[in-house]
Amino acid sequence: MQIKAKRLITIILCSVLLTTSAVAQQRTLDRDKIEDKYKWNLKDIYPDWGSWEKGLTDLDMKMEAFAGLKGTLSKGPDALLHALRLQDELNILSYRVYRLPQLTRDTDTRNQDVSAKLQKVQILFAKFNTATSWFNPELLQIAWETMEKWLAETSDFSPYRFGIEDLYRQQAHVLDEEKEKLLSYFSQFNNSPRTIYSELSTSDIKFPEVVLSTGDTLTMTYGNYSRILATYRNQADRRDAFENHYQVFKDNENTYASIYNAVCQRNWANAQARNYISTLEAALDDDNIPISVYENLVNTVRANIEPLQRYAKLRKKVLKLDEYHPYDGSIDIVNLDKTYPYEQAKEWVLSSVKPLGKDYQEKMKKALTGGWIDVYENTGKRAGAYSADVYSVHPYMLLNYNETLDNVFTLAHELGHTMHTTLSNENQPFATSDYTIFVAEVASTLNERLLLDYLLERWDDPQERIMLLTQAIDNIVGTFFLQVMFADYELQVHRIVEQGQPVTPSTLNKVILDLYETYYGDSITLDNLYEVLWARIPHFFTVPYYVYQYATCFASSAEIYKNLTTGSEAQRKGSLEKYLTLLKSGGNDYPMEQLRKAGVDLTKPEPIQAVIDQLGRMVSQLEKEVSKL
Repeated sequence: MQIKAKRLITIILCSVLLTTSAVAQQRTLDRDKIEDKYKWNLKDIYPDWGSWEKGLTDLDMKMEAFAGLKGTLSKGPDALLHALRLQDELNILSYRVYRLPQLTRDTDTRNQDVSAKLQKVQILFAKFNTATSWFNPELLQIAWETMEKWLAETSDFSPYRFGIEDLYRQQAHVLDEEKEKLLSYFSQFNNSPRTIYSELSTSDIKFPEVVLSTGDTLTMTYGNYSRILATYRNQADRRDAFENHYQVFKDNENTYASIYNAVCQRNWANAQARNYISTLEAALDDDNIPISVYENLVNTVRANIEPLQRYAKLRKKVLKLDEYHPYDGSIDIVNLDKTYPYEQAKEWVLSSVKPLGKDYQEKMKKALTGGWIDVYENTGKRAGAYSADVYSVHPYMLLNYNETLDNVFTLAHELGHTMHTTLSNENQPFATSDYTIFVAEVASTLNERLLLDYLLERWDDPQERIMLLTQAIDNIVGTFFLQVMFADYELQVHRIVEQGQPVTPSTLNKVILDLYETYYGDSITLDNLYEVLWARIPHFFTVPYYVYQYATCFASSAEIYKNLTTGSEAQRKGSLEKYLTLLKSGGNDYPMEQLRKAGVDLTKPEPIQAVIDQLGRMVSQLEKEVSKL
């Protein structure tokens, strides 16, 4: 854990919760009937729960020892190094202690015994936050001139230098010991809105049943809703699914609005407490991201939405619809009933990363065969997909693989995260191993683009090629354009709070409908129920100001992809070395600087405009392919 911005209670994985992915061949399985090779081997973390209990006890003892170091940091470089090294030991151990119950619970969220174990860890982390709130204020009492001398004269500070320098950069936002301790008491409360949202949206939510034109009666859960939108070609079925699914959120909009208001008010209170002028500044400052990067992203996309609208109009034409609604956006424009077994998907993804070198491929092969991936859905398993680090062990990937083309790309995406984590952990000491969210989606989206190229080169069937192109276009729409729209939403609502204005359901509904109008214009028919879309986006409630980074990462990976695939052989080789250096660099520098070293400058409009232009070209290519049918 770096000194600057982390807390033990918020060891957060780099994850993608795919709440809208297609589920064409989905079926829930008894976990005991799934072969072991398709399940996690969690014994790599601890061989049994007894060993985990010993680890938890050891963690508690180390926390007490660390808390006992209060008042020693200024005694000299050796005293400070001792504290930093003990902090590393604590945090490495915390990954193991936290991940075992967290990962186990994600395979069966109904397991109350495991949930209780996870809560024990979280309670311990909250206790530690309070007991160690003195650390940063005490460190900053050491004059910078003295600290600078220690850093220069003691080489053992090398792993910690960046974190210490960054802490001094943020000195104006670190409070004195008494105030830091006071804020630490609210650490568990700060997580309450996300917990309440999760319980309301998963544990306690009740979705209605819908009778479809096929005669099927389905409950409009997240999975069934997504499956209908992606696979039922009767528009009336999609409309009924949409109306029944969204009505649940409409019926609870007052509660959701209260939760989101609590999120925004918390963010604004914390920003003010730490002397920031806005919630945006507070959110970006940890990684030293200029506010202009966020604002320029939003403004540039707002001014260049023509390719997005052209794609919607093309879909409407091909699908032969009188009206095109957002719930028509997931259905394939060609009716190709084809599945892609997991073993085949593994081969494709592994082969597609050949341009990244033999060593990269070998490491990915190990990830695919070593008990690192939990592949299939089972009763009680968490939805979506993610890659979670366990430092000193290896990353773990969660999938709910359902043999759709979308899930083939999800496999490539999450393996990108896993490879980024693996290369970072292999090449960085713990203190700088944790890369920021700002660069976290670069490797994942680049892997998806390489997979697209690989399959386009090998698939001759016109309908499959159209599916690939729409897959790529939908990826740009979902990962770039829609995330910018969501980022625009977050910024607008937080500014309403900062101005002391009330946040009501009508406030939130108006913001989201206005954004739909801005982005889609007359290319869609917008149903009134879409006004509660904000209530369905977990990122708003769990990781505020996160979603814009999907877009910046996508722009960055597009720029890196261009550098890897164009120019002379020497230029491409140099670009590859820069890219692998980025993956190996962990968090050893500010992410904007890391990206510059990899050939991307997000202070300029070119990377953003490049994605917009890429979408335009792909839509044009799709128009040509469609004309051949």
